[in-house]
Amino acid sequence: EILFYRFLIAYLGIWVISPKRLFTSNWKDELWLMAGGFFGGSLYFFTENTALGITQASNVAFIICTAPLLTTILSLLFYKSEKATKGLIYGSILALIGVGLVVFNGSFVLKLSPVGDLLTLLAALSWAFYSLVIKKMTGRYPTVFITRKIFFYGVLTILHPLQPDFDVLLKPVVLSNLLFLAVLASLVCYVLWNVVLKQLGTVRASNYIYLNPLVTMVASIIILHEQITWITLLGAGCIIFGVYLAEKK
Repeated sequence: EILFYRFLIAYLGIWVISPKRLFTSNWKDELWLMAGGFFGGSLYFFTENTALGITQASNVAFIICTAPLLTTILSLLFYKSEKATKGLIYGSILALIGVGLVVFNGSFVLKLSPVGDLLTLLAALSWAFYSLVIKKMTGRYPTVFITRKIFFYGVLTILHPLQPDFDVLLKPVVLSNLLFLAVLASLVCYVLWNVVLKQLGTVRASNYIYLNPLVTMVASIIILHEQITWITLLGAGCIIFGVYLAEKK
């Protein structure tokens, strides 16, 4: 229900800046954007959030960061224009090692949950497919139009019988968090991400996903006053240097 509300609010909000056209130029492009809404919207969030209730959060945080690697592999398979340099390969591997150090922070306990871990891998794969769909569409339609269609099909494919509790939804703390998810984490971030994919291409853009755990680590220190260890510092260094290697011309 949270996913439905956040995408619905984002969809309504993007109408302010989006071209008022309703459909793409042909039904094939419409199907591609429907696939984007499914892979980058409903399927991605459903699989990731379901996995969090089954397997360890650290497993989910680490496996989801394989999305750039999966995106690179799929891009090389489907788009001949995308090239993988040695720096990109070595940088991606180094950044992924850094993610592991930051996420597990020296307290790695091997606790596999096949269903939960596979669901997380499916979420990462869904995001990779979403990135490929956006790459295919960016040259044909404005970014905000594409993003609006993604939200529309995301809402459509997650639609289910709702039982809204307005006493809860209208509480300031709940409403403010929901608006944050809808306006910033959905509307603004999806538009920006789609612009980045258009400017940098799927392979280069996806490497910046490795920075997610780094940003989370810094935020947890500032907001939650969590302690930093030498392992997380080492991991942060690996992430930064890995992304630099991957992005270096």
